[in-house]
Amino acid sequence: MASSSSTSGSASGSAVTERRGIPGAQFVEDVQTYLTQSGLDVGSALAFLQERLQQYKVVEMKLLAQQRDLQAKIPDIEKCLDVVATLQAKKGTGEELIADFEVSEGIYSRARIEETNSVCLWLGANVMLEYTLEEATGLLQKNLDNARASLEVLIADLQFLRDQVTITQVTIARVYNWDVHQRRIQQAVATTAQE
Repeated sequence: MASSSSTSGSASGSAVTERRGIPGAQFVEDVQTYLTQSGLDVGSALAFLQERLQQYKVVEMKLLAQQRDLQAKIPDIEKCLDVVATLQAKKGTGEELIADFEVSEGIYSRARIEETNSVCLWLGANVMLEYTLEEATGLLQKNLDNARASLEVLIADLQFLRDQVTITQVTIARVYNWDVHQRRIQQAVATTAQE
């Protein structure tokens, strides 16, 4: 969604910004100046703005999917951290640790966990590695911090994107209303000339 060179000039004089590949929308104060500077007629300008709006919607769907994935991932990482912390707390106490775990959706089993110095972490792509409890805690905490930071960036991207959608929708309305106003003026002039 690179910014079109024919519409890079702003009628309001403000610079069009970009955030992580999402082009910024420009607010159009004066539609006539905008159309003149961009070299577009009303139909072409509206088509361009509608296309840009659709591009924003596609990007929004992708960002929302990424946000849902991260929001599902964070609680899983936190659960893993809790398990590792529990294993570390029970280490050396001689207490027997009984845990209920999910085998598959809705099916649980109970297990007795022997004292251990290591855990296996599922890394994805059919890869599981064994880590010491301390290494696992460090890795999981790093993953949790990264996931939270990524979620913050995604939320900021979504807010920026929503602002661009609003600006584009307002611009579409302004161009359309300006066109209706110009047609009414032309109609009034034509009616006056006929009389």
